[in-house]
Amino acid sequence: MRITGRLSSREDSTDRFINLIADPFQAQVQQNSIYAAIIYAFAVSGGLFAVFLFLRPRNSRVYAPRAKHADEKHAPRPLGRKLFGFVPAIRDVKEQELVDTIGLDAVVFLRFLRMLRNIFLVLSIFGCAILIPVNVVGGSAFYEQWNNIATLMKFTPQYIFGPKFWAFVLCSYLFQGTVCFFLWWNYRAVYRLKRAYFNSEDYTTSLHSRTLLLTHIPRPSRTDAGIALLVEEAKSTHIVPRTAIGRDVKDLPKLIEAHDQSVRELEGYLAQYLSNPNKLPEKRPMCKPEKDDMTAYGKSKVDAIDYWTDRIARLEVEIKDVRESVDKRNPQSYGFASFPHIEDAHAVAYAARKKGPRGCDIYLAPRPHDLLWQNLGLSRRTRRARMFWDGFWMVLFTAAYIVPNILTSVFLSDFSHLGLVWPSFQGNLQAHPTGWGIAQGILAPLVQTLIYMGIPIMFRRLYTHSGDVSKTSRERHVTARLYAFFVFNNLVVFSVFGSAWRFVATVIAAKDQGVWEAIRSAHLFSKVMTGLCNMSTFWLTWQMQKNLGAAIDIAQAWQLVWNFIQRKLLNPTPRQLIELSAPQPFMYADYYNAYLQVAVVGLTFGALQPIILPVTAFYLSIEVWFKKYLIQYVLVTKTESGGRFWRLLVNRLLFSLLLGNAVIALVVGAQGVGSINSVRNGNMLYAMIPLPFLLLVFKWYCKWAFDDKLEYYATQLYSDAEGGGSPNGSGPKRNDGVAVRFGHPALYKKLMTPMVHAKSQHILKEIYGHCGSLADRNIFEAPHRRWTDRAMPTTTYGYSDVFMAEMDPHESGKTVPVGQQMQGVELVAEEDLDFENFKKRAEFREEFGGDGELYGRPEDLISRPGTPSTMATMTDVGLFSPTKVTGGSGASTRASSVTRHGNDDKLEHASRTSQGISAHPCAIRSTKLK
Repeated sequence: MRITGRLSSREDSTDRFINLIADPFQAQVQQNSIYAAIIYAFAVSGGLFAVFLFLRPRNSRVYAPRAKHADEKHAPRPLGRKLFGFVPAIRDVKEQELVDTIGLDAVVFLRFLRMLRNIFLVLSIFGCAILIPVNVVGGSAFYEQWNNIATLMKFTPQYIFGPKFWAFVLCSYLFQGTVCFFLWWNYRAVYRLKRAYFNSEDYTTSLHSRTLLLTHIPRPSRTDAGIALLVEEAKSTHIVPRTAIGRDVKDLPKLIEAHDQSVRELEGYLAQYLSNPNKLPEKRPMCKPEKDDMTAYGKSKVDAIDYWTDRIARLEVEIKDVRESVDKRNPQSYGFASFPHIEDAHAVAYAARKKGPRGCDIYLAPRPHDLLWQNLGLSRRTRRARMFWDGFWMVLFTAAYIVPNILTSVFLSDFSHLGLVWPSFQGNLQAHPTGWGIAQGILAPLVQTLIYMGIPIMFRRLYTHSGDVSKTSRERHVTARLYAFFVFNNLVVFSVFGSAWRFVATVIAAKDQGVWEAIRSAHLFSKVMTGLCNMSTFWLTWQMQKNLGAAIDIAQAWQLVWNFIQRKLLNPTPRQLIELSAPQPFMYADYYNAYLQVAVVGLTFGALQPIILPVTAFYLSIEVWFKKYLIQYVLVTKTESGGRFWRLLVNRLLFSLLLGNAVIALVVGAQGVGSINSVRNGNMLYAMIPLPFLLLVFKWYCKWAFDDKLEYYATQLYSDAEGGGSPNGSGPKRNDGVAVRFGHPALYKKLMTPMVHAKSQHILKEIYGHCGSLADRNIFEAPHRRWTDRAMPTTTYGYSDVFMAEMDPHESGKTVPVGQQMQGVELVAEEDLDFENFKKRAEFREEFGGDGELYGRPEDLISRPGTPSTMATMTDVGLFSPTKVTGGSGASTRASSVTRHGNDDKLEHASRTSQGISAHPCAIRSTKLK
């Protein structure tokens, strides 16, 4: 009897488990649950918005860091100190003014957000005015127990049949027409913005705008002259471009990365040990050596400060040695070609967009800091293999996520479900209802949030590994993959799985009738439609919860909490404190994916539950205001792509629209055609056949009318556009410096110096004196040190993208004396722990402001008269003779960079050249910034 009872109990638990899996959101359709979700979302959101209103005028470090640090050109309008003082600043600003202030990427983002808001405002009118009356009136006349149905479920079409579904066919055309109209209208606006961006001063005076990136260059052409010949084969320009072949830097990037990580580790241990410099801990911090150092240090723990200091010193010496020998290495399969005119570069890229000469690929070059340098030299075979395996892992992860996704939604969203299949837990749940109630409210959202926070990071790493050539292209790929991940897991699996499970269970139960008869009697489409209608209520509550995310963003809740934890509970390093005060990068992939998710849910389930449409419109209306504030005053565009996200967004919206039409067709086929007079009602499905073809025609029109003009400034050469030109290349010459600006950063990047709080200055010598080897170096007193973070070449190779001498900030054109160039550590006073004092330094600027455009003159800007400039000393310039360089398999000609300030600077250049040191333009720019 006991055995029978246990088996019966197990069978009951199994049946309950199957029922829960078949309809995991059955509790969500309860009226009280929906009202509770509404109250919770709006109450918490309102509280967070009140926090923002109170703290904004009092805390500009959190609520207006971008306005604080931007230069005059990029600074937004000043904000009032009143409670709603921010409203006029974001209400009255014009779009073109925003382009100059926040960049085209941010303006396109705001326009996309406004477009979604307008789309759902119009769709709300159609959906609520047409579909709700049809569903309510049609259902009440047919269903006898109409009063027992929840109000929100009455708005769904599962209780109507027959010709009434012509209203859904009509709405499918209205929905598609509305979306396509707004897409066309905004396509034209984005086109005008992009053409204005092409003609802007920032773009026309930047080097990348007229520079080409060539990849997969065949081995015989891997020279500067070989690049020029490839460009000529792609399209004859009558002008020889300035070219620079890529150099094989071997392990230099990894060494620099290890050095920077070591610096951060040392800073962390110093901050911990020196938290109270007047009372040091009895024991010095200990750590385990890195794997590559275990041979010398062993596997046991060693003194952390001594170890990381010594590791930094060894890495700097190694980096210096590699930099001095880098020009002797083989050239890489990528290079750059810069033209005097933007039209020439874009015409060549347009001509080679489908197939480049001799198998190479030719693109418009991204900004130098946008490049993923480690991927430029990958061969096609390596790139394809990585793309295959990385794509395979993404697909595998997407499929594997199905199981935890379903189980999380079933059991963590309601612990009573878990108690049904786990009797012992049910007893504990009943004994402690309050505690488990709090855990239930926190655990499910926390798990989902943590998972989705990790997914973009994982996808970014996979796309970096698979061979993307730029960070902005990687962000676009991440956006597309996140969208596909959401549609598959959250729409297809979540929404269809329960209905499909019930269909399979019905077929199995009726197997005695025969398989085909059982399938026919199971009514697959009707079950899927009913399941989608039930699921629509869940997506309604999901859309409501989005308001909470918007409020968290505008209140900067996570930033406030993290700042408090860092400053009060941890021992932050000076570098971390500086970074906390910096404006945070705007993660376009994450935000675009969030709004694409909202759009696809609204377009897919809006016809099934029309209330979703106004809820979505309300959320997007709030976000238009919130994000307009955040982008102007809080967040920065880390890497400007010139609005390259637009086409991807349009394609995803068109796919969402196609998916929504498919759902309407499913509903019409299940409830409208599958009733009496089905032959006559079949015309409803026939009437929907043109929809996908009209969508394809619209997509083709947009591609033909806009896409090429959005990507290329011109498709004709400058000489052709001007009606003539000089075949001898006598067009306007400009100071390119292509080899300097597009040289691998590992060759010239200044290495980080450990930062220590100035309050610990008096104790530093004692700390470092603990280690004999370091004491012998006399880091803080000796004028000549072996440890230097400027890996400066001691010989001249004529190669202009190696790092040069540090310039004296107090005397223009002079180098810093050797004994004064660097200090062992950088002491930072309390009053200087602000990003404002470090925003022009590359180690901070690259992470929190791209190439420096937000804080002043960007590195990619071409020199104008009256400013420091570089002149590549090629034959057609005629200032200096070119230096012959032989490296690897081919010979190339490249001259050193020259800083022109008159005769004195020429003499200075000659003096440095005789010492084996070349002038570097970036060094002089840094001097002026100081």
